[in-house]
Amino acid sequence: MHELTVLDLTIIVLYMIGMLLVGVWFVKRIKNTGDFYVAGRTLGPFVLTATVCASIIGGSAMMGRAGIAYTTGFKAIMTAIPYLIGMFIFSAIAGRIQEVGAARNINSIPELFHYRFSRNARCVLALMIVFTMMGTVAAQVTATATIIKMLGSEFGISYEAGALVATIIFIIYTAASGLFGVVYTDVLQFFMLIIFVYILIPISSVRYLGNFSVFWQNLDKSYLVPHINGSILGDIVTYLVFTLAGAEMWQRAFAAKNKKSATRGMFWGTSIYMVTIALVFFMGLVAQQILPNVVAQYGSSDAVVPALAISILPPGLTGLALAGILSVMMSTADSYLLVSVQTFVHDLGKNFMPEMTEKHEILMSRIMSVVLAMGALIIALYIKNAYNVLMFAWSFYAAAAGLPALAALYWKKATNQGILSAMIGGFAVCVGWKLAGNPFGLGETVPGAVVCGLLLVTVSLATYKKSPCRMA
Repeated sequence: MHELTVLDLTIIVLYMIGMLLVGVWFVKRIKNTGDFYVAGRTLGPFVLTATVCASIIGGSAMMGRAGIAYTTGFKAIMTAIPYLIGMFIFSAIAGRIQEVGAARNINSIPELFHYRFSRNARCVLALMIVFTMMGTVAAQVTATATIIKMLGSEFGISYEAGALVATIIFIIYTAASGLFGVVYTDVLQFFMLIIFVYILIPISSVRYLGNFSVFWQNLDKSYLVPHINGSILGDIVTYLVFTLAGAEMWQRAFAAKNKKSATRGMFWGTSIYMVTIALVFFMGLVAQQILPNVVAQYGSSDAVVPALAISILPPGLTGLALAGILSVMMSTADSYLLVSVQTFVHDLGKNFMPEMTEKHEILMSRIMSVVLAMGALIIALYIKNAYNVLMFAWSFYAAAAGLPALAALYWKKATNQGILSAMIGGFAVCVGWKLAGNPFGLGETVPGAVVCGLLLVTVSLATYKKSPCRMA
């Protein structure tokens, strides 16, 4: 392992500055809230492919799962496949989301709930989204802080200082340019990520060991054995159901310029993600042989991929790889931060203050970018493992919102009473199960999602004739 050189640090700093400048440059494109939240519904399939892929292979997906592969092996695959399946399902419904958004001028899932059901349904879902998105941003802050701490170890930079720096970076171009800045920086980050992380590091790892045969001979084959328990089952259900109501992907579907762009962008972005699953798994396994003491040295298995880059790459390429790794967190964090801001200001704030002008709403969105990002920072300082932060945020949201979101889009017999009881019941069971210590070793999302589905169907059918709701 070599020390980071001035060249490496210069590349990283210039890259970060470049991303900030690109984000700020798009300020001039923001004329109204439609531009800020859904990029004026102008996104074509190529841009959607890049932003979808860059967003879903974020810090928790790459660093967190590589860490899981490093410590426990096949669980990294077991939890990735359900999300992959869910995203392919979402690709099939993305065109419908785009059509509904364009026809009804709907920009978010809570807005769809308001259109179909009630203001109360919109508010309940919005509150869940804000907290979930903050938790997901916190996961990216955690992952980014881990890297910044590694980069600045010789200067005495702490995890806390790294987390603060990461949060400030996320705030600047999210607040400045909304979805325009987010998606077009995502395009640049996508290429950095694919070339200098997902291609360069695996190839260099094999060359470092000598050849693939050396890796295979030294591999503990028990790490390749699929296994499942209640905890893993809970994670699987969480990932699968979450994709149905992933607010950041709904936002991108709403932002597509037409139905075909939404479908193709989601499909190709997900297809690229499918390839990266195997590459992340490989990086975690190969790091066992090259860096057997990552956790002892850095305090977290999240450090596996950046530690691998520093260990095997020459100066210059190390800087490019670390810049690519940082781009992972940036591309995911800005996406989720923007969704939390949109939900708080547009779906909660404007819902109670309908007289709010578009100019005032954009100003409030920029202010809340700071406030909500600081909330995510507090979460990241409390829970310093990216995967744990992510699953904490996603589990209750998946249990309470996944099936209702699908029903809002397709099921004409879904009612306001059914939707509200499903969301509240799913959330309550999920939280209660977690507080009870996950009885039988079963993850909390499973009972929460089951109760949510049962309440959605039974209550809706019982109230449909008296309280029918319009379809979108």
